[in-house]
Formats: sequence, C-alpha cells, structure tokens
Amino acid sequence: MRWPIPFFAVLLSSVCAVAQTTDIDAFKDAGNNGKLHIASGFVCPQYIEHFERDAFGERDPSAGADYCLYSARDGVYGTITLTPLKSAYDAKTALAGEFTEQEGIGGKVIAESTVAIGGGAAPISVYSRTYETAHLENDHYRIQFASGAMGNWAIEATIEYSSPRDEDKRKIFLNAVFTEALVHIAKAPPPQGVVVPAEPAPASVPGR
Repeated sequence: MRWPIPFFAVLLSSVCAVAQTTDIDAFKDAGNNGKLHIASGFVCPQYIEHFERDAFGERDPSAGADYCLYSARDGVYGTITLTPLKSAYDAKTALAGEFTEQEGIGGKVIAESTVAIGGGAAPISVYSRTYETAHLENDHYRIQFASGAMGNWAIEATIEYSSPRDEDKRKIFLNAVFTEALVHIAKAPPPQGVVVPAEPAPASVPGR
C-alpha cells in the first residue's frame, strides 16, 4: 500500500513557491472578478464551478510565463500556465521537466494521449499525460498535465486530484481552460459538447 503523504507534501511546497512569484502587472481586472491576462487575452475567472482562483502572477520570468492557481474542496488543485512562443511548440518536450520531477518522486505514467479539442476549422491539439502518485485502498492520487498551442501562446493546464472521486471536477477544469483559450486567444466560437473527453484507458508508454 502506498500512502498519499508524499504527494501532498510536494503539492503544498509547489503551491507556496508559486504564490511567492505573484506579479499583478501581467493581469488586469475583468468582469465578475476575473483577471485578464493582458498579453494573450486569456481570462482567469474567479470561479470555475467547484474551483476558486487563489493566486495569479508571474510563473517563470525567463520564459515570460504567467499563471493562475485554483483549488476546490478535498484537496483538488488546478494550475493554468500561459507561455509566449518563440518557435514551434512541442508539448511533450516543453513538459519534460515536469515529467522528470514526477518520475523522480515515484509517479507512474497511467495514460498519455493527444486529442483535437473544439472542432471547427481550427481545433487545438492538446497533448496529455497522467501520473498516479499514490494510492490508498480505492483512492488513486493523480496529476494530469495537458498542453497545447493557440496562436503565439502555449496553454498548460495541470490538475492534481483523486480518482474516481474527482473525475467530474477534473473534466470541468480542463474543459474550461481550453474553451477559454479557443474563445479569447483564437477568437473562435465556443466549442459544442464535451471539450475534454474522459480519461482514456491506461496506455502503454514506449520505453516504460
């Protein structure tokens, strides 16, 4: 049996580190207490159904990346990261550091996929990888990374949750992030139906 304590210890540490980097100059007030990311046009709302925005600001000054941090009840956390692109974007390469960190603390890859989100003439291709970080009886503690490019921006959504308890929250958060990217960065009509499909069956990852 693996216990979830290491997962939450790392999580709390990372949340504190991010919160200390807040630089509100990257955002301005929008309607309904939202925060407009000035450079991209992306809006971080105060609430995404079960989630409430806890912090926003500068994530990585060297890359020009900014973030919005959300939380919901029962220890569910979501992070949106916006990074300007200077060249062609490869999500798997861009997330390599995050993957190395998860594998270093014992995370196990359980799913990996790329899906076209939004339909229409210009869907966004989103690469996703999910790690299981701990489990206790029927509770599986996981972290999902999902990222794609829209216009001159990379949009990354990361959610830390327990499965099966938080599957609905996971999908709601990811749906909201990539719908927002399509509507306010790409200026596309809102997509119809489910944006992010249910988690695929555990995939065989080459070399693992």
